[in-house]
Parts: sequence; structure tokens; C-alpha cells
Amino acid sequence: MTKHAQDLILVDREKCNRDCICELECPFDLIYYGEDGYPRLRRAAKKHCIACGHCVSVCPSQALDLKMLRLENCVPIDRKLQPAPEQVAQFLKSRRSIRTFKKKPVDRADLEWMLDVARYAPSAHNLQPVRWKIISDQNVIEQLTTCIVDWMDAHKLFPGVVRAWRTQHDDKVLRHAPHLVVAYAPIDGESPSADCSIACTYLELAGHSKGIGACWAGFLMNAVEHTDHINKVLNIPDGFRIYGALMLGYTKFRYYMIPERNPAQVDWI
Repeated sequence: MTKHAQDLILVDREKCNRDCICELECPFDLIYYGEDGYPRLRRAAKKHCIACGHCVSVCPSQALDLKMLRLENCVPIDRKLQPAPEQVAQFLKSRRSIRTFKKKPVDRADLEWMLDVARYAPSAHNLQPVRWKIISDQNVIEQLTTCIVDWMDAHKLFPGVVRAWRTQHDDKVLRHAPHLVVAYAPIDGESPSADCSIACTYLELAGHSKGIGACWAGFLMNAVEHTDHINKVLNIPDGFRIYGALMLGYTKFRYYMIPERNPAQVDWI
């Protein structure tokens, strides 16, 4: 049986007020209003609908449902939880790159909550390609530090970092973090680097709300570009690549001030 576009959409005619909002909000212009005055899907929807959920989410009467994205699984937006602009500003400005952590591991429930928030990060064409490795085994983290230090030493980079690890077991690479979070995605994706970076940012900010600090693992990301040892240690599948990494743990020290930053450099056109 041929699958028609209308098989993908469900419209509750008793609720639909035929306001055309769903049509206007569809990013690929896949919704139109039929002769009966109710929304329908174009044939192209079978191929081009990315299940972003705009049409379902924007309908004020909850009259629209998609078979690939059910209304019953969508969470209502609680306007009472919307933070005030000054709260958003302080939250974002007070975020710090944390390199000193409590030794206590982050609760598994908190990690799962952060990952749940991060899965709502935008991705190109809503492909949602990001996969995660959560490393809590300190032996594995130390193995990764050794791989990175060996790479540094071979290329005569950061001799102080190399010396600290080899003589004092002082980890200036992954900072003795209780956890390392790695985001990876298919190499042949639409925009895997941006997708993983945005997802890592969501994860980091979610943790910030719970007193869980993070620092982007720049040394690891540099090493990944030049050595395959890290991929082997983490068992990254063929065809995938690491595009983001964070050291993660409960923040050891509280911060009290927001440091000044340079003015924004903007061309208003």
C-alpha cells in the first residue's frame, strides 16, 4: 500500500480553530489548508518533514498531532517557570570554567537529568546525531591523560604539563575531574561539530544550575586531531568522531563576582 502524506497527520476538527499558525510556522512549508478549511500535509512531507514539532507545539488548541511525534508525548510549557531577563543574564554571566572539583562523584540522577536536557539542543535538520560517553572510571581518565601527555611530549608541546603529570601525577590535562563527558557523532552528518558543541553547552549550563561545574577539555580535543589513541581507549566506532568534551564534577569553590569582559564588537548593518 502506498503511504500518503495524510497518513502522517491527525487533526482534531473539534479543537482546530483554523488559524493557519501551523502552516505559517512549518520551516519547510509542508502544511497547507485544504478546501475543507483544515490543515493538510503536502506530498513532500513524506520525504522532507524533519519531525521538529513546530506545528504540534505552536497550536494553541492542541488540535494537531503527528504520527511520528505524538502530542501525548509532548510536555506543556509552564510559563510560571520562565526566568526573568535579569535572572537569565546573571545565570549565564556567572558560569565559570571549573577546574577544581570535589572528589565526590556526581549523582547518577543528576547526570541523567543533564543528558535529558541536552537532548533538546538544536541540531541541523533535527537529525539529533549526538552520542555520549560518560567516563567515571578514574583509571580510564588517567589512561586518557597519559595518551594526551605522550602526544604533547612527542611534539614538544606544553613541557610544564608533561612534567607535572610524569613527576608529580598532577593532572593539568583533565584536572582530576570525577567525570569526563565526550560528545561524538557521525562524520558524514549535516553539521556534527556544531551539533555536538551546542549539546555540550546545554549540558554544561544544565549542570551549572545544580552546582555542577564543567570545563571544556581543549587538550583532549587538540590531541584527538592528531592521534587515534583516544578513540581506541573510548571505543569510538568507525565513521564517528569526537566533537566535544567536558571535564565535569561538583564545584569545589563558590564564586562571588562576575569578572568584566571586553565590550561586544558589533557591526550594525
